[in-house]
Amino acid sequence: MRLPLPWPGVPHCNAWAVRAGDGFVLFDTGLHQPPDSLAHLERALEMCDLRLEQARLVVCTHAHTDHYGQAAAIVERAGCELWMHPNHTHMTRMAEDPDAVLAQRLEIARQSGVPAEPLREYAAERGSRKSGISGVIEPDRNLLDGVSIGTDMGEWKVYETPGHAPSHVCMFQPEHRLLISGDHLLGRISLYFDYGYTPDPVGEFLSSLDTVERLGSRLCLAGHGRTFSDVQAHIRGNRTLVDERLASVRGALAGESLTAFELVPHVYGVSLSPNNTHWLLSKMLGYLTHLQTIGEIRRIPGEAGEPERWAA
Repeated sequence: MRLPLPWPGVPHCNAWAVRAGDGFVLFDTGLHQPPDSLAHLERALEMCDLRLEQARLVVCTHAHTDHYGQAAAIVERAGCELWMHPNHTHMTRMAEDPDAVLAQRLEIARQSGVPAEPLREYAAERGSRKSGISGVIEPDRNLLDGVSIGTDMGEWKVYETPGHAPSHVCMFQPEHRLLISGDHLLGRISLYFDYGYTPDPVGEFLSSLDTVERLGSRLCLAGHGRTFSDVQAHIRGNRTLVDERLASVRGALAGESLTAFELVPHVYGVSLSPNNTHWLLSKMLGYLTHLQTIGEIRRIPGEAGEPERWAA
């Protein structure tokens, strides 16, 4: 079910309903955006001859707003359980204390060299946004390696796949070789890493690609875009793009030290703006911390209010 999103370049997300007895298991929920986001989901279900009240279980691939946002509203309506990975504070903290999360992001951006005026614009834009969550709700069961989800198609096995988010998991149906990939693999190869919650999200993402590669999926049901059957090619494409980004960072740091803000044009060919600051800076810091973790670069702390820099 294709559910609309208000974000440039990301017009929708996918939720998946799989029959289970007299109802269905709902994989992912869409963004909560009053007044009509839940109605979009209900209309999509009606096209499949289903009703929201028939949901027997809600399963979230990860705790980002477009995958977890309507979970609380659905659980309340259907009276079902929510299953999700326990490492979800990257989302629940934002919903419970958005001012603190925004302040932390602004400080990370300042330390990364973002000038004061763009920071003010970013703070104004982010401060006016709604959370995208209908309510903070804890999972009734933690999605960890080895957990199974029963449906009429058979059991779906859970695999922890952090990197894109600390809470990310994929579900695999071995008899049909179907993979529900969330945002770990997408139809159009695109990368994002939640920075600041784990030591090396890029390294985790690469390890998670190895996990999914071993499954031998024949069809991927992704969190955005279309389904695709060339799963192994997508895995190779993700590795290639990560390698290219890391090579660009290495090249830019050859012989000089730069801030993360200064590195963005070298790697992406564009400068930071209020619309892309969090997206690009989070990825850039992910690449930098990965290269630091494997011993190729070092972080130079800023002194007297100056931003931190990075050097080979």
